[in-house]
Amino acid sequence: MRQPGHLCHALITLAMVWLVSMPVSASPAISDDPVVMARLADQAGALPRTHTLLVAIDGNTVIDRGYRGHRTDRTANIKSLSKTLISALVGVAIERGVIKSVDQPVIELLAPDQIPADADPRVRDITVGQLLSMQAGLERTSGQHYGAWVASRNWVRDALSRPFVDEPGGRMLYSTGNTHLLSAALTHSTGRSTLTLMRDWLGKPLDISVPPWTRDPQGIYFGGNEMGLTPQALVTFGEMYRLGGTFNGRNILPETWIDASWQPRTHSFYNGNDYGYGWFRDEIEGEPVYYGWGYGGQVLFIVPGRDMTVVLTSDPTPPSSGSYLRQIKALIGELITATGQTGTPAS
Repeated sequence: MRQPGHLCHALITLAMVWLVSMPVSASPAISDDPVVMARLADQAGALPRTHTLLVAIDGNTVIDRGYRGHRTDRTANIKSLSKTLISALVGVAIERGVIKSVDQPVIELLAPDQIPADADPRVRDITVGQLLSMQAGLERTSGQHYGAWVASRNWVRDALSRPFVDEPGGRMLYSTGNTHLLSAALTHSTGRSTLTLMRDWLGKPLDISVPPWTRDPQGIYFGGNEMGLTPQALVTFGEMYRLGGTFNGRNILPETWIDASWQPRTHSFYNGNDYGYGWFRDEIEGEPVYYGWGYGGQVLFIVPGRDMTVVLTSDPTPPSSGSYLRQIKALIGELITATGQTGTPAS
């Protein structure tokens, strides 16, 4: 007769074999507890200027909320968040050979009559990449200079006529004129408007609508401001970035361009964050986050380590103060904390 000790040993052995043969989960599932998400959505609505909040985790919408009469399927003025979309267009243009590289001087891509005859010779040294990273060196057209710039007869010539306050490739000088120069360069080098490029290169493959927006006196679409998109369209755009440039199995943007865009190249004095090609970089609750930011609080956050894309739009009338951005980041921090310990590792 088999002894009890032998039976126990056999059972333990079988249990160990069963445990070893079980599939091992790489990481816990990311939490999207509806009660927690509802609380965070209410918290976003309590901010004084919030219009919409849209959160997707692993491609699934977990928060879709409008406040003060606004909805996520209605067009919002995304202000300078459009600089992030201009950056994407440049990435596609480089892939298609329209632009040689980020090191190409922008004057090679502009119409000759757009370059002032008396421009500082250093204008010829400004590259596409330096415009994207806000390191052109020219006096800013944003802030106190914005009104005079958009009131000028020729925005491109005016931007290129401004004095140098640093060398090309120097410190960050945030200027909407930089991205407008890129819009002008794309328009001249392709023979197509920035609106058409935005629709053909991003809108159609992402299945999002891109309505017309403001143009300069020469008819060039405003590069880096006054563009309108729905929050739902912005989430789709953000998801494409999160997934390495693909959407529905189709390659839209090179993954190498996303990596290059998220690489820190300079540093913002205003918000203390690093800046790449149209994207800010920060770390919140230990997670790297990448975000586009527009006047008044129009933001797109991507948190690769939580498989998360967040869009928040706000009243664009008052400026986006540092305190409001900190409140938004605090909300992002709570979303990160609420979504578990691990997701897809950040690249």
